[in-house]
Amino acid sequence: MTEEKIKRMLDACFLAKRIRDFLPELPDGVKPAYIQYMDTIHKLQGNGVQRVKISDISDSLAIPRPGVTRTVKEMEEKCYLKKISSDEDARITYIEITVKGEELSEKYDKNYSCLLSCNTLKAENCRIK
Repeated sequence: MTEEKIKRMLDACFLAKRIRDFLPELPDGVKPAYIQYMDTIHKLQGNGVQRVKISDISDSLAIPRPGVTRTVKEMEEKCYLKKISSDEDARITYIEITVKGEELSEKYDKNYSCLLSCNTLKAENCRIK
């Protein structure tokens, strides 16, 4: 890895830290992974995946399936996601975001993505050169 690539990587980490500072505190019991999973489900659906499976989330996030299964189970217990068994193959389970999950996603993902992009633009314009 070249010195330039290392500097760019460290700059990206620094910017990521600054962006995280803009995010609101999550409600009790909600992990940042919940927001990431719902965002991933929305992206998959936006890319034409009609019925999202645990394997789709796992592949998209490059996370082992057992970890995804565990987090999806937690989210289902808290009513953010709902599992639906396939009619054709009982081994296949589809994942849907519930109304409660959509409300959480809207508040902590979609609204703050917009806010962050506005703040990032302002920060870019104010950067000392």
